[in-house]
Amino acid sequence: MSSLDLGVVGNCSIASLIDRNGRHVWHGLGRLDGDPVFNALLGGSDPQGGFMDVIVAGARDGQQRYLRNTAILETTIEGAAGSLRIIDFAPRFRRFGRMFRPPMLIRRLEPVEGRPRLRIRIRPTFDYGARKAQLTTGSNHVRFFSDTSVVRLTTDASVNHILHETEFSLDRPVTLIVGADESLPESPDSVARNFLAETEAYWHTWVRDLNVPFDWQQAVIRAAITLKMCSYEDTGAVLAALTTSVPEAPDTPRTWDYRFAWLRDAFFTVTALNRLSATRTMEGYVRFIVDIVEDGARGEADAILPLFPIAPGIDTTERIIDSLPGYRGNGPVRIGNAAVIQRQNDTYGSMVLTAAQMFWDERLPRQGDLTLYRQLCTVGNEAHRAALTPDAGLWEYREREEVHTFSAAMCWAAQHRLGLIARRVGVDAESRQWLAQAGVLRQEVLQRGTTQEGWLSGVLDRDMLDASSLVLPEIGLLGSDDPRFHATIDCVSKRLMKNGFLMRYREADDFGAPSNAFLLCTFWYIDALVSVGRRQEALELFNNLLARRNHVGLLSEDIDPRTGELWGNFPQTYSQVGLILSAMRLSRSWEEGLWHAS
Repeated sequence: MSSLDLGVVGNCSIASLIDRNGRHVWHGLGRLDGDPVFNALLGGSDPQGGFMDVIVAGARDGQQRYLRNTAILETTIEGAAGSLRIIDFAPRFRRFGRMFRPPMLIRRLEPVEGRPRLRIRIRPTFDYGARKAQLTTGSNHVRFFSDTSVVRLTTDASVNHILHETEFSLDRPVTLIVGADESLPESPDSVARNFLAETEAYWHTWVRDLNVPFDWQQAVIRAAITLKMCSYEDTGAVLAALTTSVPEAPDTPRTWDYRFAWLRDAFFTVTALNRLSATRTMEGYVRFIVDIVEDGARGEADAILPLFPIAPGIDTTERIIDSLPGYRGNGPVRIGNAAVIQRQNDTYGSMVLTAAQMFWDERLPRQGDLTLYRQLCTVGNEAHRAALTPDAGLWEYREREEVHTFSAAMCWAAQHRLGLIARRVGVDAESRQWLAQAGVLRQEVLQRGTTQEGWLSGVLDRDMLDASSLVLPEIGLLGSDDPRFHATIDCVSKRLMKNGFLMRYREADDFGAPSNAFLLCTFWYIDALVSVGRRQEALELFNNLLARRNHVGLLSEDIDPRTGELWGNFPQTYSQVGLILSAMRLSRSWEEGLWHAS
């Protein structure tokens, strides 16, 4: 069993990761990036705290699945005296005319057969595992607290059984509600049943409105729900992943905190959800972008920062903590991310491309207008200035800067799309100016980025093979029928492919040569193959990737190309995005699937 055999429950305010035996191993207090009071994921091989679980006497490995088309997780455990069903979810549904998404986890334990004997263990810790919880109790609740934080458990189980972790027979459903330090005016049982029904109905409605491909519907729906859970609705931010410091590979210091909103990652996430017609995340995220532009937050050389906290007041400074040993003991554990001080020039294109659909999508209650265009012009002007200047690139090199082809191409995309948007909102003179600037930049990028062998380099003016070159037709820099793109596909296949998985690059970086493959890059390669008519090759690689998802259909960031084991932060939005977009490209149309299937 892999350590990343985890399910996720969430409601766009909070989330929790649960292993296939029903243990909550990662949950941030109060919001998606909060202090992880459940932190056993980074607690080494045998964590003694930082979790909530159920120990069933004589248990065999649990079976786990999502209730169909929901973010509600069901774990079934067979024990010596009977079997147990565990339902975990975070409430989300419309109430009093607005979305109800409290920072609350609900766990329901139900006997399925016999009278299973079990112990309930709830052991939150605070300050990233540095502080054990103090306790106070009431007739139906337990308060776990530190100097500054409180977690409250409200339950209809025996409080004493929970406090002393004593074994008892489960002969009726029991409810555990974990959340803010607020009293519950209703019985836990009625709250759980009502919230469960409402939450299930919410997710069914949300999924019903998705524009899914004919093939691989279940995989796409699961990826879409997961992307939704990685958005923080209060501000509109979209997280890169829900965790920190799950290493890219064993025995490497490549451990990063991904609980931030990277403008680049969010662009890919919004793109995937838009293709599925789930546009509300885009609308919220565009507001997040506008706030960034108007706030004027800048980094080195007055560049727009590449990442932001999901809400104000969180320190993004990278630091190492020693209170948690790390994933399987692989440290260091990091809080914050040093990439915040980097120059990443592709950010400008990510911002404009994310907002562009707002100007054409007639379904939206409020479309993009002249005001939004003017706000985006600030981004376009930055893109014009930065296009051919060195940066850390999308892979965030820490010790070197070059003029990266992908970054320059995204700066081109920012100006090109602004030219189209300007025409859309009726400022034709500005449209011509943007498009002229973009045309000059495009020629220089292609000239300086094409090697003597005819393939597209990852940096200008020297040969460096990079998987990001596969995306250049997607943003429109050149056509998929261009000989330079065909040469790039062939070169990537020969030099970056490893056992059916694509590496980002082969060159040594700040930490040596990478050993594990980056899952999104393989999806990029699949999309490239489809675009040049090599569909059967793409299909084989896609099915191989689908088989590497964990037991409930989720993906992390990286994969060991030798063993197929998942590594990296989890669940990784990039990887779910790649799955959705590749499925949509490879799928038969609904007409073909329904009426012309053999």
